[in-house]
Amino acid sequence: MTPVGDPGRPLELADIADLRAYERVRDDYRRTIIELKRRRRVALGPIVSLVFENAETVRFQVQEMARAERIVTDEGILGELEVYNRLLPARGELSATMFIELTSEAELREWLPRLVGIERAIGIELASGEVVESEPEATHAEALTREEITPAVHYVRFALGPGQVRSLETGPAFLVARHPHYEARSALEGATRAELVADLAGGPALGPLG
Repeated sequence: MTPVGDPGRPLELADIADLRAYERVRDDYRRTIIELKRRRRVALGPIVSLVFENAETVRFQVQEMARAERIVTDEGILGELEVYNRLLPARGELSATMFIELTSEAELREWLPRLVGIERAIGIELASGEVVESEPEATHAEALTREEITPAVHYVRFALGPGQVRSLETGPAFLVARHPHYEARSALEGATRAELVADLAGGPALGPLG
């Protein structure tokens, strides 16, 4: 059983269950994560969605990667943690995985060249009308950025000051896309805003698996 961790810290080896232990709790844990991601996923127009990441969503990704790749050594798990810990938000930040959801080759050919730069064109619009703009996660941006075509997955961050956090908490607030070829606006509902405000404060401690 994974021990409860402290909020606001990177995931460690002790947070990850070995494969046999994970199999025993996986069904219940997946249901927990599905419900968690439901509150943390925001559809932004017809083809873009963002899932805001925290320690629990990132731990799930590490557990599932270890399961799929049959990673059983400490060294292998530490390698996965080095990659996935980059998705964790720092205190005062939000971190999200952005998906461009296209299902056909024709859509990919049409949209991915048109949406170059979209990782810098997402924002959180506060009640005052102020927009907190996205920034791509630096390490992933180096690997993913192309001048002629955008990838279908991006990792982005939003840095909020104390006053902006208070505004997000009290609402209303919206997720917006302001790209020359893609504009959209979606309300951040109360349950989602509560999750994000917790992230900005350092995030909740990890719960036990299962």
